[in-house]
Amino acid sequence: MSNDIFEMINIISKDIEIDGNKTVVHIENTDNQDIKKLSLKSGSWDLDNPWLILGDDQKVRTMIPINSVNKFIKKYRDIEEENFQLKLEKIIWQNIPIDFQDVWVVAMSEIKIMAKDEKRDKKVINIDLEKLIKKIKNEHPNLFLNLKDLNVLSR
Repeated sequence: MSNDIFEMINIISKDIEIDGNKTVVHIENTDNQDIKKLSLKSGSWDLDNPWLILGDDQKVRTMIPINSVNKFIKKYRDIEEENFQLKLEKIIWQNIPIDFQDVWVVAMSEIKIMAKDEKRDKKVINIDLEKLIKKIKNEHPNLFLNLKDLNVLSR
């Protein structure tokens, strides 16, 4: 393997936060299409850390333990949920609620109903939050401050 390949592997390792001793494996074709030969180029056969795999095509791939994949998926879902909640919070505040928590409870109730709607063939993954809050504002105007009622806009 050339120094360019090892330099690329070092850059990739830093990007995915593999510090210290990294396992680099070269995968080679054999005469049998169903069998590949693995050669350890650096590191160890430690199965707890990701492996960087260099193919005959000079492309670098990774192989990671399933527990790392599960942690990644859980973290991604947590971030996705937090992002959703922040978007909902922002849209609620933009509509000037009288009591934020009341609007939040109504919105989450509506979202749960949408998620359980058996008529849908697919899971609810994209909810137009602005449309949802507008619907709640129309159905429950008492939850929102109306600037017209305060004569703020009439001056």
